[in-house]
Order: sequence, then C-alpha cells, then structure tokens
Amino acid sequence: MRGLFARLLAGGAAYQAASLLSAVLALVTLPLYTRALSRADFGIAETLLTFIILASILLRFGLGEAFVRFHFQTPEEDRDRLARTTTATVLLTTTLAGLLAMLLAGPLSRLLLGFEDAGLMRIAVVGLWAFTNLEIAYALLRVEERRRAYVAASLCNVVLTVTLTVTLVVVLDGGARGYLAGNYLASVVVLAGLWWLLRGRIGLRPQMRLGPLLAFGVPTVPAEATVFALHVIDRAYLLRTQSAAAAGLFALSVKLATAVILAVRAFQLAWPPLAYSIGDDRQAGRFYAAVTTWYVVATGFVVAGLALLGRWLVRLLAAPEYFEAHEALPWVALGWSMYGLFLLVVTIGGRAGVTTRNFPAALAGVVVNVVALVVLVEPLGIAGAGIALVLAYAVMLVVLHFLTRRLFTVPFEWGRLAHAVALLAGVVVAGELLAPDGGAAGFALRAGALALLPALFVVTRFARPEELAALRRLWSSRRPRKAR
Repeated sequence: MRGLFARLLAGGAAYQAASLLSAVLALVTLPLYTRALSRADFGIAETLLTFIILASILLRFGLGEAFVRFHFQTPEEDRDRLARTTTATVLLTTTLAGLLAMLLAGPLSRLLLGFEDAGLMRIAVVGLWAFTNLEIAYALLRVEERRRAYVAASLCNVVLTVTLTVTLVVVLDGGARGYLAGNYLASVVVLAGLWWLLRGRIGLRPQMRLGPLLAFGVPTVPAEATVFALHVIDRAYLLRTQSAAAAGLFALSVKLATAVILAVRAFQLAWPPLAYSIGDDRQAGRFYAAVTTWYVVATGFVVAGLALLGRWLVRLLAAPEYFEAHEALPWVALGWSMYGLFLLVVTIGGRAGVTTRNFPAALAGVVVNVVALVVLVEPLGIAGAGIALVLAYAVMLVVLHFLTRRLFTVPFEWGRLAHAVALLAGVVVAGELLAPDGGAAGFALRAGALALLPALFVVTRFARPEELAALRRLWSSRRPRKAR
C-alpha cells in the first residue's frame, strides 16, 4: 500500500510541477490581467476557454481514456501501433472539425456568446485543435510514466503561455483576443516539439481496429462532457441572464480556487494509470478507500482556507472592481474538490469495464445544476451559481455510487469521512460566525482557526497508528542527512 501511495504522489508531483508554476504565475499576473481587461472581456474570454475544453472532450471520442486503459492490456510489441492509431484518429477529427468551424466562425460566436466576433472564434478554433492533440500527446507520456519529459513539455507550455499572454494583453492591449491567443499559441509550439519527440508513436492514419477503443471510450464521452458542461453552463447562464461582468467575476473565483484545481488536476492525471495498473482487486479496493479518505482531508483543508480567507485573497490579487468574486470562491473550491471525488468513483466502473453508468449520474447533476441556477442566481448572484455547482456534484456522487457499488467493492471508510467533514465544516462555520469579515483582527482570527485544524485531527485521533508511522518515515526520508 505504501508503495502505491508513493507512486501516486510521485506521479502527481510530476504532473503538478508545471501546474504549480502555472498557478503561481497565474496568481502573480492576475493583478495585471484584471487591470488590463474589463470584467466583461475577462468573462467572455474565460467562457470561451471552457467551451474549448468541452468541445475537446467531444472530439476525442473518449480515445484518450481508452488509450490509457488499453495500453496496459496490449502486448508491448503492439503498443506503438495503438499509439499511432489513437493520435492519427484524433488528429483527423480535430482537423476536419476545425476547418468546418473556421468557415462558420461568425454564426458560432453568435450562438455561444450572443454577439458576432468571427476573429475571436477563429482563435478559439486554433486553441481547440492544439489543446485536443496536446492532451493525447501528454497521455502517451503518462502511460509510460515519462515524468521528466512531461514536466519539461508542460513547463515550456506554461512559460510560453504566460509570456505571450502578458505581451498580448498588457503590452499590446489585445483584450479578450489577446488573452485567448496567449493561452493557445504556446500549445501549438509545444505540440510540435512533442510530436517530434514521440515521432515513432505519432500516426497519420489508424493502424489498428478502432472498434475496441471506441467501444470503451465513446460511452465515457456523454458522461465526461456532461460533467464538464457544469463549468460551461454556469458561466454561459451568467453571461446571458446577468451580464458579461458577472461571468467575469465568477471566472475570477475559479482562478482564485487554483490551489484546489491544482490538486484535482494532478490527481486526474496521476490516478487512472495507477488505479488500473493494480492487479489484485482486494488490494485495489483498500487502496481506493484510503485514497478517498486522505483526498477529502487534503482538499478539504484547502477549501477551508479559501472559505475563511477568500476576501483577503481577492483584495491581494485582483483589481478592486473584482472584489465581489469572493462570494462564489468557497463554493467553487468545494465544487472542484467534489469533482475529484467523482473522478475516483468513475474509476470503479472503468476498472470493471463498465462505462455506461457514468452518464445517468452526470445527467442528473446537470439537471440539478440548471434548476439550481434558475432558483439561486437571481437572489444570490454569483454565490448562487457556486452553490448550484456544489449541489450538482453532490447528486452526481450519490447517483454514481449507487449505480457502481456492485460492480467493484470498495470498503469506503464512512466513519472517518464523516469525522473529517465534521471537523472541516465546523471550523469554517465557527470562523464565519465568530470572526470579523475584514481588518487585521478578522484575518488573524480566521488564520488561527485554519491553523488549528491539523491539531484537531491529531487530538481527535483521526489518523491510524500505521499512517502516522508512515508519515514519520516519509518525513525522515525527506530530511537532509548531515555530512559525516
């Protein structure tokens, strides 16, 4: 078990390295962007960025997920052909779809944004093509656990992206177009570099039957697209029913939830290859349960910090006109942490080879999300959109667990999960009710409440003796040894 946790942490750290740099740079540059971009421009650009990811999910046909799953079941001599088949199929579909979208850029912009801007839409189409193919190239690196190559490529992507975006938005005053172009021109460069590095496994035409890959992957698409649609629906709803400025405020709350999103994305990249590589079902079940427990603790601590200190974070990192973004921040952070839990439960069905049950859960979540948006946004504004996101993920988790619990047995630690949630929620509620929401005294009291959380976990004996021993061994192994 300890070796599996080490692999998960090592993989997560490698995939997190670029994301960590990206998060730091994103937070550092937020004061620049929020002063160079109006709330409306920021909302429009961020809404398009989420549409790009949603369209990418549809264009991949689940082949990225199928490739990761089938890589471990394919004989080594056939793995290059599997890779060439996957990359060639995605390249062809994205190129054809991109050419069509270029021709229809004007009508598409009216459909998605409510106004016509063909130039902005064409930049988004280039971004869609680059992002989708880059995701597949990254998948090739992940299955082979080529962490150094992954880190180098993703770090280059981050540095180039930030450099181009600052130049286009701040220096050249490129507005929403500059913000969007800066995010994806770097991806084109990095994609070309990875194609050269992986040239033996990049194909121009499929070399294996697509049937088995599509049979596994296509059923995952409705669920994955529906799940991610939650992040599109909220911004699109705010854009159309409130204003582009409201969508911009909500988008900023997502940016400020970076610490949670960083952990979830690292988990999303590192988890599936490891989860599927465990041969023994009993060992896998115990490992899944332990990962669930500690995932809740780790991400819950970050969510608690954002809930207690969000106001000060917004004041520090954004222009004054963006301050209202703090209202949605705790809910957005909680929603993203629940998304990571949903990914873990999805793996249970994937391990059993059943992917069709994800869609009913995702559809239930979308229905709840839409209803909650209609009910909550008018009285609560962007906070209502954040609460709607949390309600949607709660429903999705319950439905998916009910549908998959008999496919593969995972002995979830329900008592410890309730213990962790009670401590985290109790400290946040106490801080909100008892501490001021402004000033130095408010910050000190809330920061003190957050600092108290680890002690509460120790005092209430949350961790088991063997877990504490493992943590002590890990800490000892990380400490520098004295020279003799």
